[in-house]
Amino acid sequence: MENTALCYRQFGEPESVLHRETAEKAPLQPGMLRVQMLLSPVNASDLIPITGAYRHRITLPAIAGYEGVGRVIAAPDDAMHLLGQRVLPLRGEGTWQQVVDCPAALAIPVPDAIETTLAARAFINPLAAWLMLNLYPVQGKRVLLTAAGSDCAILLGQWAQRRGAKEVYGIHRSPIHADRLRAMGIIPIAQQDSDRVRSLAAISDLVYDATGGELAQTILSAMRSSAAFICYGLLSGKPFTLQRHFPPMHWFHIRNHFDALTPQAWQAAFKEIWPLLAESQYSDARLLPFSAWQSALADYRQAGRTHKPLLDFTHGNFSSHGSYR
Repeated sequence: MENTALCYRQFGEPESVLHRETAEKAPLQPGMLRVQMLLSPVNASDLIPITGAYRHRITLPAIAGYEGVGRVIAAPDDAMHLLGQRVLPLRGEGTWQQVVDCPAALAIPVPDAIETTLAARAFINPLAAWLMLNLYPVQGKRVLLTAAGSDCAILLGQWAQRRGAKEVYGIHRSPIHADRLRAMGIIPIAQQDSDRVRSLAAISDLVYDATGGELAQTILSAMRSSAAFICYGLLSGKPFTLQRHFPPMHWFHIRNHFDALTPQAWQAAFKEIWPLLAESQYSDARLLPFSAWQSALADYRQAGRTHKPLLDFTHGNFSSHGSYR
């Protein structure tokens, strides 16, 4: 069958190096599902690898995208019950393509009650938030979030409250986020208010940071040595320098935890995540045709964005633009 994918053959800015390419899909291998994609989100975790930040573990040419939801169109004998079902085709091929092959044992069935627009975003940010809260418990603690308007921080803040956090503060760049954070029980803090940021850093027990750069440096310099700083992203694109008097700093990379999750533990994690997601507030979704992927990337980069752009594979013109073999 013919398949169109967003591929990159060199590292660089996604808008420059991504290209739609069409080729025949290789035969389905044993133990694999074939999934017709429905929706796939645009995340920082999709775009950063394209720039070459993780080139040591990426073989070119590559297909972009790490998550999304689709419908099973072919399955091995022991997974025939999944035919026609919605699944998250994870930890296999890139998801920014019409058809994805993934290991049947790692595909996550989507409950009937979960909307497709929510299911498409149920992997990277929800699993990262769930894992971080397991690794760094928040009960009875003051929690400070950076990039608080982002999808991962929104879930961290809501789920931290469920787990008994004493207070949750959220640092945001755009004032458009303040009211929605407040409605979630997260106390909004303007990033420009440096004095308030420092004073809250001084009383916080846990900081979950997704920005790095100058903000991370400011927070670390004000924190107590008994507190902990968890860095799970560098959205600013800038590093920070650690000093001896800083509190303990922990790097969190979701990929580093995959090997410790057996297929059974992997499936069990999502059985906990689905009801949490269904009961949480999350960003609205904006659907853009897969053929208009450049518009989706531009939409993602909008300052103060409160929605998540999703590539919609159910519409659009999939004309041939080369081959990704």
